[in-house]
Amino acid sequence: MTTLLFPTLALNFGFLRVLRLSTLIHSDFFWRTIGHRYDDTRVEEITKAVAALVTFVFVATGFVYTSFMGRYDDITGYIDALYFTVTSLTTTGYGDILLPGNWGRIVSIVIMLVGVTLFVRLGQTLFSPRKVHFPCPACGLQKHDPDAVHCKACGALICIPDNGR
Repeated sequence: MTTLLFPTLALNFGFLRVLRLSTLIHSDFFWRTIGHRYDDTRVEEITKAVAALVTFVFVATGFVYTSFMGRYDDITGYIDALYFTVTSLTTTGYGDILLPGNWGRIVSIVIMLVGVTLFVRLGQTLFSPRKVHFPCPACGLQKHDPDAVHCKACGALICIPDNGR
């Protein structure tokens, strides 16, 4: 709260409010109320993966903007911070905007590692086989193939309702 009231005395970490998007998308309340029409595990997983990537881009951009704006000549606005974040995130790194010093290198490394991880997670979500959410009564395994008759983990007989699909 103090960073929002006195941004000149401390870094303005108000950009962290975008983390609420991630909290909302990952909440059971969201999927019970708004997301119930998309009662599909695949849509839920893709939405969560995209939200994680978008949230990270805006949090990292906000961090670069508040940490380096005014302290470094190449970051002149929010668009420059977003451009740096995206080029680092995709590991393209054109070299036209570089953050100075060891702190800038550490920020760049973190953006690259987390960004690549989130892209890989999104790719896994998009290209993985479809699963349905149905807890096994014997072992509790949550996700199964849509046509499964037996649980892959324990072999127990399961009866997955098809809900008219």
